[in-house]
Amino acid sequence: MADRNVLFLLLPGLQLLDLAGPADVFAAANEHMALSQDPRRYRLRFAGPVRSVGTATGLEVRASPLSDVGGAVDTVVIPGGIDFATDRFDPEALAWLRRRAPRVRRIASVCTGAFVLARAGLLEGRRATTHWTALDALRKAAPTATIDGDPLYIRDDSIYTSAGVTAGIDLALTLVEEDHGHRLALEVARTLVMFLHRPGGQSQFSAALHGPMAGHPAIRAVQTSIEAAPEDDHCVAALARRAGMSERHFVRLFTQHAGESPARYVQRIRVERARQLLEGGALSVEEVGAACGFGSAETLRRVFLEATSVTPSAYRARFAMRKLDRGPARLSTHK
Repeated sequence: MADRNVLFLLLPGLQLLDLAGPADVFAAANEHMALSQDPRRYRLRFAGPVRSVGTATGLEVRASPLSDVGGAVDTVVIPGGIDFATDRFDPEALAWLRRRAPRVRRIASVCTGAFVLARAGLLEGRRATTHWTALDALRKAAPTATIDGDPLYIRDDSIYTSAGVTAGIDLALTLVEEDHGHRLALEVARTLVMFLHRPGGQSQFSAALHGPMAGHPAIRAVQTSIEAAPEDDHCVAALARRAGMSERHFVRLFTQHAGESPARYVQRIRVERARQLLEGGALSVEEVGAACGFGSAETLRRVFLEATSVTPSAYRARFAMRKLDRGPARLSTHK
């Protein structure tokens, strides 16, 4: 199989980690293929509308002119930038991307790189994601697209979009696994001291980042008690007593200040706690269910699958912390 040319489209204001993270994944894959005497390689190229591309951190990155990009390009990666939600982008870069899109195997955006795809018209009718703070802006930039704010990354045919900066690393590991299999992706993840990539269906933000704590002191105190002990009894009656309110008044006030119902909040906190325990790997699925207040492994499985698109067993198989000398683990695909 021929080498795969991966071109990073560099636009002024890009976020350095959006570029460096995925690039390091491909570079690490090359190192492992060389060690195993696999002749295949990723050939990384960096091009943009200007030769010296300023980044959000102030560092500058050298880029080849887009006009000099010749030959076949397998994958285009578009790093995002802090101001990309409002940037109109260089017309030459957008025109180049439109021309190239039908001739490349896949295009992947990192974080707000999705706005480049939107301005180029490549998100029309597609499902996509971006950083959670820019979701509304992307919906306006791509009104015909379905913007899903929960997944870490989404594939829609040949277009891949990912959430916040580190999700670009997860996406790059996914691309490596698609190209060369699970074992190489696992070795790359271990080299970079990461869990093997999180599934695209995993939420791009934890429970703590879902929204601010309520401004109302009684509601905030209830939120804190739920997060401190997810396994406790958190039925509406118990929570209302804790807040010193009638059930009806409590539900209305909680929903008003927390932005979701008490039941939904409790479920989300329990799923987040289950995720953490599954990553630790010390407890069985049954024990995790009990520790998080789900009551049974079957209830945990149903709720966890709905929230993350993977079962607890599959999640733990992917992300449980393992000592490096145990050798590669097999990836569970059971749903």
